[in-house]
Amino acid sequence: MEFVQSIWEHDQEYMALIGDLINNEELLKLDTITHHHYTTRLTHSLFVSYVSYKLAKKFKLNVRAVARAGLLHDFFHEGREEIAAMDQGSHNCVHPKIAVENAAKITPLTDLERDIILKHMFLCSTVGLPRYKESMIVTCVDKYCAISEVSKPLRQKTRIKISNWMAKVRLVHA
Repeated sequence: MEFVQSIWEHDQEYMALIGDLINNEELLKLDTITHHHYTTRLTHSLFVSYVSYKLAKKFKLNVRAVARAGLLHDFFHEGREEIAAMDQGSHNCVHPKIAVENAAKITPLTDLERDIILKHMFLCSTVGLPRYKESMIVTCVDKYCAISEVSKPLRQKTRIKISNWMAKVRLVHA
């Protein structure tokens, strides 16, 4: 699933909110890490950030916190095996803690931004309830984006297989 860069890049209000983060070398390294099998961790994070930002804007919530924390919610470089080797809990519980530590190294975080990053795995971990509406938006959008990222390529592959199968059936019955 490729999130179209021109959509978020041309939104000046959004870019003003994340502009200081988007060129950070450590954050840009996320573009080299495969995420959800078909995308990169940076593309996923931008997808979550921008969709969450648009929803927060619609509901008149804190768009700055949502855009920034949405971008930083998966700011970790470790793989599942490395996280498992830390022996601190499941991937779903540990990676938000790593992400918030990494985020705090590159920008000051508000309590709201910390909650968004730490609680984005709510329903998939035991981190506790999100304290803010903004946290819940990023949590839900993260799940939506993950499902979209995994299912779109699978749907495309399925369509191709069905199309090829139908072509073979037509040849047999011709």
